[in-house]
Amino acid sequence: MVLSYLGKVGRTLPASMAYGRRVCGYNGTIMSEAKTAIQTTEAPAAIGPYSQAIRIGDYVFTSGQVAIDPATGQLVSGGIEDQTDRVLQNLRAVLAAAGLDFSRVVKTTVFLKDMAHFAAMNAIYAEFLQTQNSPAPARSTVEVARLPKDALVEIELIAC
Repeated sequence: MVLSYLGKVGRTLPASMAYGRRVCGYNGTIMSEAKTAIQTTEAPAAIGPYSQAIRIGDYVFTSGQVAIDPATGQLVSGGIEDQTDRVLQNLRAVLAAAGLDFSRVVKTTVFLKDMAHFAAMNAIYAEFLQTQNSPAPARSTVEVARLPKDALVEIELIAC
């Protein structure tokens, strides 16, 4: 395997010599594309110094979404099922703004306020992310002490 490394576009190193060097992109090639923000009014606006998502090369990295209704700016009422549904609707909108859909998701991270909600969240999650045409994405799920606006769930994802 041969890797290109940052700062030396077009120059390559054998993988055995690339230890400790930063590489970026498919098969270690350098992505020269600019970092661009993805933004849509169909998902809640960022409330701080961050973007709804960033595209670099073929990859889209979303910010975590909580169950904020983009029309009202308020957290949706209801339990974990309603909040998970809203979160995934928000993420669908961000992906659509990037020209992608859930079939292109390769990794998700789920943050739960209470791991006892895992099964209920997972049932709704499967409705959005389990497709017949592509494998389910890799996923990490962790319990956290608190989420923005005291939400029950937050999800972020990576797609390409």
